[in-house]
Amino acid sequence: MKKFFLLIIILLTSNLYSQRDLTKYVNPFMGTAGHGHVYPGATVPFGMVQLSPDNGRGGWDWCSGYNYSDSLIAGFSHKHLSGTGIGDLCDISFMPLVLPNKFDELTLGLQSFKTSFSHKNEKASPGYYSVSLSNKINVELTASLRTGIQRYTFPQNGSGFVQIDLGFAINWDSPVKTFIKVETPTRVVGYRLSKGWAKDQRVYFATEFSSPIITQWLGYGKLFTKNQTELSGSQVKAIFKFDAKQLIVRTAISSVSIENAKANLLADNIDWNFNKISRTASSLWNKELNKISVTSKNKNLLTTFYTSLYRTMLAPVVFGDSNGEYKGADDNVHKADGYTKYSIFSLWDTFRAEHPLFTIIHPKRVGDMINSMLSHYHEYGLLPVWELDGNETNCMIGYHAIPVIADAILKGIPGFDKEEAFMAMKISAMQDHYGLQFYKELGFIPADKENESVSKTLEYAFDDWCLAQTAKYLNREEDYNYYMKRSGNYKNLFDASTGFMRGKLNDGSWRTPFNPKRSDHNTHDYTEGNAWQYSWFVPQDVEGLIQLHGGKEKFSLKLDSLFTIDSKIDVDNASPDISGMIGQYAHGNEPSHHTAYLFNFSGEAWRTQKIVNQILTTLYNSTTEGLCGNEDCGQMSAWFVLSSLGIYPFNPADQKYVFGSPIFNSAVISIPGSKKFTIKATNVSEKNIFVKSVSLNGKKLKNFFIRHKDILKGGSLVFEMSSLPQKNQ
Repeated sequence: MKKFFLLIIILLTSNLYSQRDLTKYVNPFMGTAGHGHVYPGATVPFGMVQLSPDNGRGGWDWCSGYNYSDSLIAGFSHKHLSGTGIGDLCDISFMPLVLPNKFDELTLGLQSFKTSFSHKNEKASPGYYSVSLSNKINVELTASLRTGIQRYTFPQNGSGFVQIDLGFAINWDSPVKTFIKVETPTRVVGYRLSKGWAKDQRVYFATEFSSPIITQWLGYGKLFTKNQTELSGSQVKAIFKFDAKQLIVRTAISSVSIENAKANLLADNIDWNFNKISRTASSLWNKELNKISVTSKNKNLLTTFYTSLYRTMLAPVVFGDSNGEYKGADDNVHKADGYTKYSIFSLWDTFRAEHPLFTIIHPKRVGDMINSMLSHYHEYGLLPVWELDGNETNCMIGYHAIPVIADAILKGIPGFDKEEAFMAMKISAMQDHYGLQFYKELGFIPADKENESVSKTLEYAFDDWCLAQTAKYLNREEDYNYYMKRSGNYKNLFDASTGFMRGKLNDGSWRTPFNPKRSDHNTHDYTEGNAWQYSWFVPQDVEGLIQLHGGKEKFSLKLDSLFTIDSKIDVDNASPDISGMIGQYAHGNEPSHHTAYLFNFSGEAWRTQKIVNQILTTLYNSTTEGLCGNEDCGQMSAWFVLSSLGIYPFNPADQKYVFGSPIFNSAVISIPGSKKFTIKATNVSEKNIFVKSVSLNGKKLKNFFIRHKDILKGGSLVFEMSSLPQKNQ
């Protein structure tokens, strides 16, 4: 028996130490400057709560509420977007205060409590954030799944104040109705209903304090009333006084009701031990980060990698309450039965790499996410385009829930009704809005009938290919033939005389004048891009695109020009999303993300390797300037994660990962079922960026890709690296 228990201890200990502490390589401040639009605050993987500081500004670079260039904090709120190009959320804002012993109660509503801070006094790690404000209050934040936890340490005893500002908002969001009620000396509840990017957002909350409230003032505008217990209005605020040197604040949220927020607080099962809660959050992150273990002597590369992996798990977020209820897209309350309801689907971005990454390391979540999309379909009538807190924003173009669902079906992800999903995909593809009526009738969208006509035509064609593959899988031959024909519609906008995808008018003539560098808000032929950037978006039929260009040689010559031509965009009001430039290639925006891998198809894989390495090493880094464009809910980071391993889902729904240029000596991916898939890059270095050969389980590969099933089996992929390009591969 002693030997048996000794063996158990050894096994448990070895399992414990097999997990590296990878949270130390995560820098939540990476990309918080410039146009990264990310927040540094505390959350858990896919957590409902994102508790983070807000600077109180509404400019474009403050979409997440925070930008590293700022020096003021207006509050700490419980919901944030990660790297979007439009702002919203920043709901249920708290701010600790220092007030004099005697102050004019009548002026409370006129005061701004924005407080300065220094980045020298700011720290962040997965599940934790802290800052010492200039008023000597130390603020610490952590989180559990549906609860945000704050710890305030005041500079002196007996004079701690806390403001709750339900009217706090930035440019894109306006509160419609707010309510607060002091239920007990240690519990405050309320809600904030608002209209912004999410047209009907509802956040209910339940807050518990570790010390009783001594005095309270409730109000809005200029009028504040002492010791009032509840108040409603469009912008309600409250200020509470506590007799405590240190105060812990626990706040759970819900999209349904105050009672559900209370239940969420109970379900999270947290006590008042802030340090323990923070350690638990860190442990949750470490477990997820260890799903991909990479090795390198370059700490900056490790930090960039693990921060990127961390960012892929900030969205989508859990949206259903502990009892499964959530606010639906039809503005009614629904219940998720048998799955976890998720929200925040930035699908125009994330279908490209983030969702394929999920199929490798989060397959169980994939099924839940697709059930979440199907619930949106039941409530709204269509699959989501850009779903935000139970609202369809209809932001961006295409119907990109389709490639995500198709990828899951074709990879055999369980947990959802495939027939129902296929019906939802078809209905979403057969509408008459956003140019689809012209697309179905003419095979393209006329530039004089619909803005962004080129981009919409190309993206619809790709989505149709994904729908066709799903039809084939489900033995729907008629549907397969129909959508495969539609997937070739991209050809109708290719102008052989210029080599670009161009806007075509309803009468079949090209829109003139034509400038492939032009990207403006007058003609709108392209979505956040120009002809140089969009003419390559045919991931479903690269061979067909090559033939349109006149063969591989001409295709490669044109593609090479994309990366070598000057980076000027010919218009003054071009989209700021066009960033991260290499020639006219724009890595800071998603339509370009597959483009560097195109050389694999034209017989010049070495060019792909060179450019991918350049992007990895020059357009990402571990500093506050480490993102060259909007993070976009994890897509920018997912590109780095997969590309740094040497693989990328060029066509996000064909179950293949094409090869690029790995930058790590070794990577081990943990596969469900206790399997491991190892990727090694022999002799990799700053100079050895070219792939000499690739072997899978000891057998040299002739193709430039592996299949999803190869990864799921476990095994070993070995890249032999060289400083010399292999031009005869």
